[in-house]
Amino acid sequence: MLRFDEPWTLFLEILGGVPNTVSLALASLVLGFVLAVGLALMRLSPWKPVAWLAYAYVYFFRSTPLLVQIFLIYYGTGQFEGLRESWAWPFFREAYWCAMLALTLNTTAYTSEIIRGGLQAVPWGQVEAAKACGMNAILRLRRVIFPQAIRQALPGYGNEIVLMVKSTSLASTITLLEITLIARKDASSTYTLDALVIAAAIYLFINLLATRGVAWLEYRLSPELREARILKALPDPGLSHVH
Repeated sequence: MLRFDEPWTLFLEILGGVPNTVSLALASLVLGFVLAVGLALMRLSPWKPVAWLAYAYVYFFRSTPLLVQIFLIYYGTGQFEGLRESWAWPFFREAYWCAMLALTLNTTAYTSEIIRGGLQAVPWGQVEAAKACGMNAILRLRRVIFPQAIRQALPGYGNEIVLMVKSTSLASTITLLEITLIARKDASSTYTLDALVIAAAIYLFINLLATRGVAWLEYRLSPELREARILKALPDPGLSHVH
């Protein structure tokens, strides 16, 4: 059943978990994207050991549940006495940093495959033309390959952004106070669904902003979309005014 006796108070309470949710999603996406670029290049490397190492990473993180990965990092690292006595322990004993690490490693695997597909979609003739112009490998990647690969990968990466925003809810399982945990605590104490409904609405709004942002970026990076919009706005020259 639903109870909306104090919806504004409940909304503000759940809204308190938004900073943790958004910061987790943003940090993991930014770090994951940077790592994914390197991993995608490793996957395309002509050196087989490098390519197989990247493949093994992608296979592991795409084939195991994210929840298990979070548990392994948060609960598993505490089993090593050497780690507990090291400088890294303040990092691994905090639920927030463990959740961020798990989300980052997970999205790196998925994003690398998206970027790899974008890189492979770049016409080879353009790469050969860049070589003929005297561009070195780094210059070709920066000016020819990567800009086109990003445009190709944006739709798929938009889906990954949405998935990562939703995946932050799994951080509630290791007691991180974010949207889902706050809503779940209220629902379990009141036996009502209004907190979960409000949480779902907040997730919907965050993902609406994310998808609109990706759509805008795709539009800005695609001249053909802008040209099509301009042409659509122009009057049809085939139509004539009849008096």
